Amino acid sequence: MNSSIARDPAQSAAQTSGNEADATPAKARLRKALLEARSTLEGRAARDAALALRLADELARRAPRCVGFYWPIQGEFDARAVVADWLAQADADAVTTGRPAARQAALPVVTAPAAPLVFHRWTPDTPMMEGRYRIPVPRETEVLVPDLLLVPCVGFTRDGLRLGYGGGFYDRTLHSMAPAPQTLGIAYDVLEIEHLSAEAHDLALDAIVTESATFARHPAGVCRNPR
Repeated sequence: MNSSIARDPAQSAAQTSGNEADATPAKARLRKALLEARSTLEGRAARDAALALRLADELARRAPRCVGFYWPIQGEFDARAVVADWLAQADADAVTTGRPAARQAALPVVTAPAAPLVFHRWTPDTPMMEGRYRIPVPRETEVLVPDLLLVPCVGFTRDGLRLGYGGGFYDRTLHSMAPAPQTLGIAYDVLEIEHLSAEAHDLALDAIVTESATFARHPAGVCRNPR
């Protein structure tokens, strides 16, 4: 990504969000260590390819109508190619059947530091512009309501808890959405945390997808799918 567009936007977002509950020294130290581990992760091409296949399988299995995802920053997995392929499959089916494509994708837009995210339609051809915190956002596209969210994780636990950047945007967004969307955390194996203390505002994700496993949360426990 062009560094002139995104210069440490996650840090800026956390500093201006007013989310004091997530500003504990222990979490700050853990976040710093995990970000360093991600930035120095070896074998990224192979890891990304494996994660892309696993994520594509999840999208096919869960069959959402609209996927909300994220513009990658600070070494996050780039899901744009997976989402673009998922959209293209629907376009190909539409040509064959003559029916309109039933899939949509959207990127988050920050409208205010303490507000939930708003999702605007995205395609691979969508013109982008600089949004808050210097993160690219779609230019003048319609607002959509995703029924599945891909949520980037700085760290994660197998039971679906997520450590983010500290801005609280996804917590506020998930609490505001009714009905609740499906949620898939996106991370690398190295970012797994054995234990994370949940705050009152934390919502566990439905599953965490990494390059080697999918950890799905079930009422009876966590199911590890190594496919």
